[in-house]
Amino acid sequence: MKKPLEFSFLNRPVLIEQLQTETFDVAIIGGGITGAGIALDAATRGLKVCLIEKLDFASGTSNKSTKLIHGGLRYLKQFEIGLVRESGTERAIVHKLAPHLVVPVKMLLPLVEGGTYGKIMTSLGLKLYDFLANVNGDDKRLMLDKNETLVKEALLDKNTILGGGLYAEYRTDDARLTTEILKKAASFGATIVNYCVLESFNYNANSKINYLNCTDKITGTNLKIKAVNYVSAAGPWVDQIRAKDQSMSPKHLHLSKGVHIVFPFEKLPIKQSLYFDVSDGRMIFAIPRGRITYVGTTDTNYYSNIDRVVATKDDAKYLLQGINKAFPAVNLSINDIESNWAGLRPLIYEEDKDPSELSRKDELFISKSGLISIAGGKLTGYRRMAHRAIEAVLKTNKTMVQENLEPSKTENIPLVTPSLKNTLDVEKYQKQLETTLIELGVSNNYYAWYLCSTYGKNADIIIRESSNFSNQDVLERLIRAELLYCLHHEMTGSLSDFFVRRTGRLYFDIKSINTYMPLILNDFINYLNWDTARVNSEKDNMALLIKDATTFYAEEFK
Repeated sequence: MKKPLEFSFLNRPVLIEQLQTETFDVAIIGGGITGAGIALDAATRGLKVCLIEKLDFASGTSNKSTKLIHGGLRYLKQFEIGLVRESGTERAIVHKLAPHLVVPVKMLLPLVEGGTYGKIMTSLGLKLYDFLANVNGDDKRLMLDKNETLVKEALLDKNTILGGGLYAEYRTDDARLTTEILKKAASFGATIVNYCVLESFNYNANSKINYLNCTDKITGTNLKIKAVNYVSAAGPWVDQIRAKDQSMSPKHLHLSKGVHIVFPFEKLPIKQSLYFDVSDGRMIFAIPRGRITYVGTTDTNYYSNIDRVVATKDDAKYLLQGINKAFPAVNLSINDIESNWAGLRPLIYEEDKDPSELSRKDELFISKSGLISIAGGKLTGYRRMAHRAIEAVLKTNKTMVQENLEPSKTENIPLVTPSLKNTLDVEKYQKQLETTLIELGVSNNYYAWYLCSTYGKNADIIIRESSNFSNQDVLERLIRAELLYCLHHEMTGSLSDFFVRRTGRLYFDIKSINTYMPLILNDFINYLNWDTARVNSEKDNMALLIKDATTFYAEEFK
């Protein structure tokens, strides 16, 4: 196999040429976490793989989750024992594969009068959770009395707290995780392209898919992409793809909207992550992350525009009521919210069930044309979903030469190169970054944490490249070096790619966007030769994204 190209936007014309001229074993539609996982599983088995995404990678659901690789404690209430067991196993594996990006956190479950969980049920439930999720050592559940709970989190309501349960979860950045998986798939030879839209399917005389009719959104070029097998991992758009294939069935998606709101940490200065009751019997998370604390999620039926999902005033009111009830001293209002994100869960429809009751299990749909669609599932289970999808490919296509294929091995492939071995290795490396940045004039330890948790040891490349930019503030040099890294190594081709999905600044550091936008825009112009029309389009798009992230609308967009 020839050496793969660097996963760079500058190599995009060569990748487009490959899409047009080569025949692939598997063509994947959708560049979220599921599509990324399928690409990596397939490529590492020895299959020739391509993946197309109509916008940017992780621009849908895979950038809008609660950003937890979690075991699914609440699924015990629905007796989803298998899902809890699988999730617990998978989160341990993903933590091992990217320990800087999948970080263990202690989750506090406060017990309150009339709450979802009582003391006995919580103790038994968390013990069962530990058993199913194969939790060991210090991560095992710990039951706390009232005083111990308030020591852990003094902002909780002293008048209603009865005690608490402490258990293990893992925090991540979903878009970064998706990006790293795609980069790793590309390193194994997968041809992966963003901003490539599926227009229609072309069929042969036997009504099987012959090729994909696509459009390169960057150049407007029409593409014909040919493969032996076709897999749709388009998340909320799966049914749209199935409709194009004329393979819709009575079993279909049910979309649920989830909204998260973000506060400056000083507005909600909780000591640790919490999972707590709200008024309607549901539970929501509050998670400190760097300079912010975010809270979510809502879970409501969604029937509006799936290409522009926004938070409404009712969403904000619902979450604020839950926060202020759990932490009465903070007295937060909508004006305290710094940013928000809203996304869709592609659930499998079940009659007469509310969104919170629907199973998070994934499901495969196999059409007569040969299209294999996968939908449902959770961020945590991406690797197992990928395995099931590729096994379905191999099962349905008996003509494919399989004797030379390797078994799935993604369980043992570190997602980032060079890799960090474990949590202690991450902590040691972050300390090294702190020392290096102090020498450069950055005294705030937040920046070392940010670089380490975002790029892992590739932060070394960014720091090294920053020395090539002179006569500027050190933070300006660093963010310009970040852009250069993302352009050359992460298929970054727009302002939103950079500010939203590669760096997470739209959600976690939104004020920094206005500070650095002129600088970053100027570099994009120089690197990618943007003309005036493209510059204006990029400015307008970022303005809309910032508006949506800082506005709570009266209603959804139809």
